[in-house]
Amino acid sequence: MSTTTAENVHPPKGKPKWLRVKLPTGKKYTQLRGLVDKYSLNTICTSGSCPNMGECWGEGTATFMILGNVCTRSCGFCGVKTGRPEDVDWEEPEKVARSIKIMSIKHAVITSVDRDDLKDMGSIIWAETVKAIRRMNPETTLETLIPDFQGMGTHLDRILEVAPEVISHNMETVKRLTREVRIQAKYERSLDVLRYLKDNGARRTKSGIMLGLGEQEDEVIKVMEDLRNANVDVVTIGQYLQPSKKHLPVKEFILPEQFKKYEELGLEMGFRHVESGALVRSSYKAHKHIN
Repeated sequence: MSTTTAENVHPPKGKPKWLRVKLPTGKKYTQLRGLVDKYSLNTICTSGSCPNMGECWGEGTATFMILGNVCTRSCGFCGVKTGRPEDVDWEEPEKVARSIKIMSIKHAVITSVDRDDLKDMGSIIWAETVKAIRRMNPETTLETLIPDFQGMGTHLDRILEVAPEVISHNMETVKRLTREVRIQAKYERSLDVLRYLKDNGARRTKSGIMLGLGEQEDEVIKVMEDLRNANVDVVTIGQYLQPSKKHLPVKEFILPEQFKKYEELGLEMGFRHVESGALVRSSYKAHKHIN
Protein backbone atom coordinates (compact mmCIF):
# COMPACT_ATOMS: atom_id res chain seq x y z
CA MET A 1 0.00 0.00 0.00
CA SER A 2 1.15 3.50 -0.70
CA THR A 3 2.26 5.48 2.33
CA THR A 4 1.32 8.75 0.65
CA THR A 5 -1.00 10.88 2.73
CA ALA A 6 -4.64 11.07 1.66
CA GLU A 7 -4.31 14.71 0.55
CA ASN A 8 -1.68 13.83 -2.07
CA VAL A 9 -3.39 10.76 -3.53
CA HIS A 10 -5.15 11.26 -6.85
CA PRO A 11 -8.28 9.17 -7.46
CA PRO A 12 -7.38 6.20 -9.68
CA LYS A 13 -8.85 5.91 -13.15
CA GLY A 14 -10.72 2.71 -13.90
CA LYS A 15 -10.97 -0.47 -11.85
CA PRO A 16 -8.00 -2.84 -12.00
CA LYS A 17 -8.38 -6.32 -13.45
CA TRP A 18 -8.51 -8.01 -10.04
CA LEU A 19 -11.81 -6.25 -9.30
CA ARG A 20 -13.57 -7.76 -12.29
CA VAL A 21 -16.40 -10.02 -11.16
CA LYS A 22 -17.74 -13.06 -12.97
CA LEU A 23 -21.51 -13.29 -13.27
CA PRO A 24 -22.88 -15.71 -10.65
CA THR A 25 -23.80 -19.12 -11.98
CA GLY A 26 -24.63 -22.59 -10.74
CA LYS A 27 -27.72 -24.63 -9.89
CA LYS A 28 -27.99 -23.42 -6.29
CA TYR A 29 -27.65 -19.76 -7.29
CA THR A 30 -30.27 -20.11 -10.04
CA GLN A 31 -32.67 -21.80 -7.63
CA LEU A 32 -32.28 -19.12 -4.95
CA ARG A 33 -32.49 -16.29 -7.48
CA GLY A 34 -35.81 -17.72 -8.64
CA LEU A 35 -37.15 -17.91 -5.06
CA VAL A 36 -36.05 -14.35 -4.27
CA ASP A 37 -37.82 -13.04 -7.35
CA LYS A 38 -40.95 -15.19 -6.92
CA TYR A 39 -41.56 -14.25 -3.29
CA SER A 40 -40.05 -10.70 -3.45
CA LEU A 41 -37.57 -11.56 -0.71
CA ASN A 42 -35.29 -8.76 0.51
CA THR A 43 -31.63 -9.73 0.76
CA ILE A 44 -28.60 -7.47 0.95
CA CYS A 45 -26.97 -9.87 -1.50
CA THR A 46 -29.27 -8.68 -4.30
CA SER A 47 -30.03 -5.09 -3.25
CA GLY A 48 -26.34 -4.42 -2.61
CA SER A 49 -25.21 -6.22 -5.78
CA CYS A 50 -22.62 -8.11 -3.76
CA PRO A 51 -19.79 -9.50 -5.90
CA ASN A 52 -19.76 -12.73 -3.88
CA MET A 53 -23.47 -13.48 -4.18
CA GLY A 54 -23.06 -16.57 -6.34
CA GLU A 55 -20.35 -18.04 -4.14
CA CYS A 56 -22.20 -17.38 -0.88
CA TRP A 57 -25.54 -18.65 -2.15
CA GLY A 58 -23.79 -21.75 -3.40
CA GLU A 59 -22.66 -22.34 0.19
CA GLY A 60 -26.18 -21.74 1.52
CA THR A 61 -25.40 -18.33 3.03
CA ALA A 62 -27.41 -15.12 2.59
CA THR A 63 -27.62 -11.69 4.25
CA PHE A 64 -30.83 -9.93 5.29
CA MET A 65 -31.33 -6.32 6.43
CA ILE A 66 -33.93 -5.44 9.05
CA LEU A 67 -35.48 -2.23 10.43
CA GLY A 68 -36.14 -0.68 7.03
CA ASN A 69 -33.91 0.79 4.35
CA VAL A 70 -33.52 4.35 5.66
CA CYS A 71 -30.69 5.05 8.12
CA THR A 72 -30.51 7.78 10.75
CA ARG A 73 -26.79 8.19 10.06
CA SER A 74 -25.05 9.56 6.98
CA CYS A 75 -21.80 7.65 6.59
CA GLY A 76 -19.68 8.83 3.68
CA PHE A 77 -19.13 5.32 2.30
CA CYS A 78 -22.59 3.79 2.53
CA GLY A 79 -25.19 3.56 -0.23
CA VAL A 80 -28.16 3.22 2.14
CA LYS A 81 -30.50 6.22 2.14
CA THR A 82 -30.31 8.67 5.06
CA GLY A 83 -33.38 10.35 6.54
CA ARG A 84 -36.39 9.71 8.72
CA PRO A 85 -37.07 5.97 8.86
CA GLU A 86 -40.53 4.46 8.65
CA ASP A 87 -42.29 2.98 11.67
CA VAL A 88 -41.03 -0.37 12.93
CA ASP A 89 -42.66 -3.37 11.27
CA TRP A 90 -43.31 -5.73 14.15
CA GLU A 91 -44.10 -8.54 11.69
CA GLU A 92 -40.59 -8.29 10.24
CA PRO A 93 -39.02 -11.01 12.42
CA GLU A 94 -41.51 -13.57 11.08
CA LYS A 95 -41.03 -12.32 7.50
CA VAL A 96 -37.25 -12.73 7.70
CA ALA A 97 -37.56 -16.15 9.32
CA ARG A 98 -39.98 -17.22 6.58
CA SER A 99 -37.61 -15.98 3.86
CA ILE A 100 -34.78 -18.03 5.35
CA LYS A 101 -37.02 -21.11 5.42
CA ILE A 102 -38.16 -20.64 1.81
CA MET A 103 -34.53 -20.26 0.66
CA SER A 104 -33.34 -23.18 2.83
CA ILE A 105 -30.50 -21.02 4.15
CA LYS A 106 -27.93 -22.88 6.24
CA HIS A 107 -26.21 -19.78 7.63
CA ALA A 108 -27.90 -16.37 7.76
CA VAL A 109 -26.28 -13.01 8.34
CA ILE A 110 -28.62 -10.35 9.73
CA THR A 111 -27.75 -6.65 9.57
CA SER A 112 -29.65 -3.39 9.88
CA VAL A 113 -29.63 0.34 9.40
CA ASP A 114 -28.92 2.51 12.44
CA ARG A 115 -32.11 3.46 14.29
CA ASP A 116 -31.00 6.25 16.61
CA ASP A 117 -34.60 7.52 16.42
CA LEU A 118 -35.83 4.64 18.56
CA LYS A 119 -35.55 4.49 22.33
CA ASP A 120 -34.24 0.91 22.14
CA MET A 121 -32.12 1.66 19.00
CA GLY A 122 -33.95 -1.23 17.33
CA SER A 123 -32.49 -3.83 19.68
CA ILE A 124 -35.88 -5.36 20.51
CA ILE A 125 -36.63 -6.13 16.85
CA TRP A 126 -33.09 -7.49 16.57
CA ALA A 127 -33.71 -9.95 19.41
CA GLU A 128 -37.16 -10.92 18.16
CA THR A 129 -35.75 -11.59 14.68
CA VAL A 130 -33.16 -14.00 16.04
CA LYS A 131 -35.85 -15.75 18.12
CA ALA A 132 -38.17 -16.09 15.12
CA ILE A 133 -35.38 -17.51 12.95
CA ARG A 134 -34.51 -20.02 15.67
CA ARG A 135 -38.15 -21.15 15.96
CA MET A 136 -38.70 -21.56 12.22
CA ASN A 137 -35.19 -22.66 11.22
CA PRO A 138 -33.66 -24.55 14.16
CA GLU A 139 -30.76 -25.87 12.07
CA THR A 140 -29.75 -22.47 10.66
CA THR A 141 -26.72 -20.79 12.23
CA LEU A 142 -26.65 -17.02 12.63
CA GLU A 143 -24.38 -14.01 12.48
CA THR A 144 -25.70 -10.64 13.64
CA LEU A 145 -23.88 -7.68 12.10
CA ILE A 146 -25.07 -5.02 14.52
CA PRO A 147 -24.82 -1.22 14.74
CA ASP A 148 -23.13 0.27 17.80
CA PHE A 149 -26.44 0.97 19.64
CA GLN A 150 -24.57 4.09 20.86
CA GLY A 151 -22.55 1.75 23.06
CA MET A 152 -25.42 1.13 25.49
CA GLY A 153 -25.05 -2.14 27.37
CA THR A 154 -28.82 -2.56 27.80
CA HIS A 155 -29.27 -2.88 24.05
CA LEU A 156 -26.16 -4.99 23.50
CA ASP A 157 -27.37 -7.35 26.23
CA ARG A 158 -30.48 -8.13 24.16
CA ILE A 159 -28.23 -9.48 21.40
CA LEU A 160 -26.13 -11.45 23.87
CA GLU A 161 -29.24 -13.01 25.41
CA VAL A 162 -30.39 -14.57 22.12
CA ALA A 163 -26.86 -15.94 21.56
CA PRO A 164 -26.19 -15.87 17.81
CA GLU A 165 -23.18 -17.95 16.80
CA VAL A 166 -21.32 -14.81 15.69
CA ILE A 167 -21.81 -11.17 16.70
CA SER A 168 -20.09 -8.67 14.44
CA HIS A 169 -19.70 -4.92 14.40
CA ASN A 170 -17.58 -3.18 11.77
CA MET A 171 -14.86 -0.63 12.47
CA GLU A 172 -15.02 0.23 8.74
CA THR A 173 -11.82 2.32 8.66
CA VAL A 174 -8.74 3.49 10.57
CA LYS A 175 -8.94 5.82 13.54
CA ARG A 176 -7.76 8.95 11.69
CA LEU A 177 -10.47 8.63 9.04
CA THR A 178 -13.36 7.58 11.28
CA ARG A 179 -14.91 11.05 11.62
CA GLU A 180 -14.85 11.56 7.84
CA VAL A 181 -15.97 8.06 6.86
CA ARG A 182 -18.47 7.21 9.61
CA ILE A 183 -19.38 10.73 10.82
CA GLN A 184 -21.70 9.93 13.76
CA ALA A 185 -19.69 6.90 14.89
CA LYS A 186 -16.68 6.84 17.20
CA TYR A 187 -13.61 4.64 16.86
CA GLU A 188 -13.21 3.97 20.59
CA ARG A 189 -16.93 3.35 21.05
CA SER A 190 -16.89 0.65 18.39
CA LEU A 191 -13.90 -0.99 20.05
CA ASP A 192 -15.70 -0.80 23.40
CA VAL A 193 -18.77 -2.48 21.87
CA LEU A 194 -16.68 -5.38 20.59
CA ARG A 195 -14.85 -5.69 23.90
CA TYR A 196 -18.13 -5.58 25.85
CA LEU A 197 -19.63 -8.34 23.69
CA LYS A 198 -16.68 -10.66 24.27
CA ASP A 199 -16.40 -9.86 27.96
CA ASN A 200 -20.08 -10.67 28.44
CA GLY A 201 -20.31 -14.03 26.80
CA ALA A 202 -20.28 -13.64 23.02
CA ARG A 203 -19.03 -16.93 21.60
CA ARG A 204 -17.45 -15.40 18.50
CA THR A 205 -16.91 -11.71 17.65
CA LYS A 206 -16.01 -10.23 14.30
CA SER A 207 -15.24 -6.90 12.64
CA GLY A 208 -14.46 -5.55 9.19
CA ILE A 209 -12.57 -2.68 7.59
CA MET A 210 -12.43 -1.18 4.09
CA LEU A 211 -9.25 -0.05 2.37
CA GLY A 212 -8.63 2.53 -0.31
CA LEU A 213 -9.90 5.60 1.55
CA GLY A 214 -6.46 7.14 2.08
CA GLU A 215 -5.29 5.07 5.07
CA GLN A 216 -1.66 4.07 5.53
CA GLU A 217 -0.30 0.59 6.21
CA ASP A 218 0.70 1.32 9.80
CA GLU A 219 -2.82 2.61 10.49
CA VAL A 220 -4.37 -0.59 9.16
CA ILE A 221 -2.05 -2.68 11.31
CA LYS A 222 -3.00 -0.55 14.34
CA VAL A 223 -6.72 -1.27 13.78
CA MET A 224 -5.94 -4.97 13.59
CA GLU A 225 -3.93 -4.77 16.82
CA ASP A 226 -6.74 -2.87 18.53
CA LEU A 227 -9.23 -5.52 17.46
CA ARG A 228 -7.07 -8.33 18.80
CA ASN A 229 -6.64 -6.45 22.08
CA ALA A 230 -10.46 -6.40 22.24
CA ASN A 231 -10.38 -10.21 21.78
CA VAL A 232 -12.09 -10.08 18.39
CA ASP A 233 -11.94 -13.50 16.70
CA VAL A 234 -12.52 -12.72 13.03
CA VAL A 235 -11.54 -9.79 10.80
CA THR A 236 -12.53 -9.06 7.20
CA ILE A 237 -10.56 -6.64 5.02
CA GLY A 238 -11.81 -5.52 1.60
CA GLN A 239 -11.55 -2.81 -1.03
CA TYR A 240 -13.80 0.25 -0.71
CA LEU A 241 -15.81 0.98 -3.85
CA GLN A 242 -17.70 4.26 -4.27
CA PRO A 243 -21.50 3.66 -4.37
CA SER A 244 -22.15 6.95 -6.20
CA LYS A 245 -20.47 10.25 -7.04
CA LYS A 246 -22.01 11.71 -3.87
CA HIS A 247 -19.98 9.35 -1.71
CA LEU A 248 -16.34 9.44 -0.68
CA PRO A 249 -14.01 8.82 -3.63
CA VAL A 250 -11.70 5.83 -3.89
CA LYS A 251 -8.21 7.14 -3.13
CA GLU A 252 -6.39 3.93 -4.00
CA PHE A 253 -6.93 0.41 -5.31
CA ILE A 254 -5.05 -1.92 -3.00
CA LEU A 255 -2.84 -4.56 -4.60
CA PRO A 256 -3.64 -8.26 -4.04
CA GLU A 257 -0.17 -8.69 -2.53
CA GLN A 258 -0.99 -6.11 0.14
CA PHE A 259 -4.22 -7.87 1.05
CA LYS A 260 -2.25 -11.11 1.36
CA LYS A 261 0.22 -9.36 3.66
CA TYR A 262 -2.60 -8.25 5.96
CA GLU A 263 -4.00 -11.78 5.99
CA GLU A 264 -0.66 -13.21 7.09
CA LEU A 265 -0.17 -10.50 9.71
CA GLY A 266 -3.66 -11.10 11.07
CA LEU A 267 -3.10 -14.81 11.46
CA GLU A 268 0.22 -14.11 13.20
CA MET A 269 -1.63 -11.79 15.60
CA GLY A 270 -3.93 -14.64 16.56
CA PHE A 271 -7.19 -13.99 14.73
CA ARG A 272 -9.12 -17.21 14.23
CA HIS A 273 -10.11 -16.21 10.70
CA VAL A 274 -8.83 -13.45 8.40
CA GLU A 275 -10.61 -12.76 5.12
CA SER A 276 -8.50 -10.25 3.20
CA GLY A 277 -8.97 -9.46 -0.48
CA ALA A 278 -10.29 -6.84 -2.87
CA LEU A 279 -13.75 -8.39 -3.16
CA VAL A 280 -14.10 -9.41 0.49
CA ARG A 281 -17.22 -8.06 2.21
CA SER A 282 -18.42 -8.45 5.80
CA SER A 283 -20.35 -11.63 5.14
CA TYR A 284 -17.77 -13.27 2.86
CA LYS A 285 -17.29 -16.93 3.88
CA ALA A 286 -19.41 -16.12 6.94
CA HIS A 287 -20.48 -19.76 7.35
CA LYS A 288 -16.87 -20.68 8.18
CA HIS A 289 -16.55 -18.13 10.96
CA ILE A 290 -18.68 -20.06 13.43
CA ASN A 291 -15.88 -22.65 13.78
